[in-house]
Amino acid sequence: MKLKLGIIGYGGMGHWHGANAPRAGVEVVSVYDVDPERLKMGRENGFKAYERLEDFLASDEINFVLVATPNDVHKELAIAAMKAGKHVMVEKPATLTVADWDEMVKVSQETGRILTVHQNRRWDRDYRVMRKVVEEGGIGKPLSIESRVFGTGGALFGWRGFPQFGGGMVYDWGVHLFDQILDMYPTTKVKSVYAKLMTVLDQQVDDYFKVLLTMENDLVVQVEVGTFAFYKLPRWYVIGNGGTLQIDDFDCKSGGYTKPRYTDTPIAPVVVQTPAGPTRMMAPRPADSKEDFPLPKVETDWTDLYRNLAAVMNGEEELIVKPHQVRRVLQLIEAIFQSSKEGRSLEVCI
Repeated sequence: MKLKLGIIGYGGMGHWHGANAPRAGVEVVSVYDVDPERLKMGRENGFKAYERLEDFLASDEINFVLVATPNDVHKELAIAAMKAGKHVMVEKPATLTVADWDEMVKVSQETGRILTVHQNRRWDRDYRVMRKVVEEGGIGKPLSIESRVFGTGGALFGWRGFPQFGGGMVYDWGVHLFDQILDMYPTTKVKSVYAKLMTVLDQQVDDYFKVLLTMENDLVVQVEVGTFAFYKLPRWYVIGNGGTLQIDDFDCKSGGYTKPRYTDTPIAPVVVQTPAGPTRMMAPRPADSKEDFPLPKVETDWTDLYRNLAAVMNGEEELIVKPHQVRRVLQLIEAIFQSSKEGRSLEVCI
């Protein structure tokens, strides 16, 4: 059976899915939106456009629905689609609370319909490269992982700037970055959360945040997102007990990892003179005492997500983005909001 997609919400992400899902063999059939201009755009792009949700969901031409609307209405639209007999993928975040997600999962179980979330950044090359180096022991045991995304635009676009619609960077980018870490450590619990959410440009939602997680294996993870940061820092910076990894940006064209080279000859002492005095500990390591490695090549294709949905629908595979994984991310987000509100670190088991 072929995946025949109907899109609810034909804005930026809905349009992107409509243009890119066919790469995975998906047939995009129709769109529904409350904005007449977006319906017009849908028709111009060759899709059937519905002005009424009831008519859209009643159509036998679609068997899968993508919900790509503001975050606050994900739950009601996903539930309506599943009750109409459609499988559902929701744009991230799945919804705004764990309780809402539990309701959605219950309906999925009652109706026998697939329910998943568009966590497409599990296929990002930078994430896959970082994970490959770490899991293959390239830098020894990882002790600290920094995951960071900075932009310079500042102002948040459209509904993403308003709390009532589920706006802000924790929901917009954080949900991806937290999902990556939890995907990498599926059985390692988060045992503490400290979060600082800020509004840099006097907006109504967080446009900058820094989150510190301690895992039960004592790995420390820092996740940072800023929309008004004019000097770039690495996308990934990982310190292990056997080396250090740096990935500068999404395309992985810049970065690498370095390991010490052990010899029978002691490392020659190096002293750096700073304006206020000398330092030996912070001096650069002699070139012959370390070895630099380029980032490995990793092939990845986001459309594997859609291919997986078609296979799940036909009973051939298990979901890649599973409901319990989505719930875990939402649990972490709730703890992050609580930590920031109370101004303290929280002991958790997530």
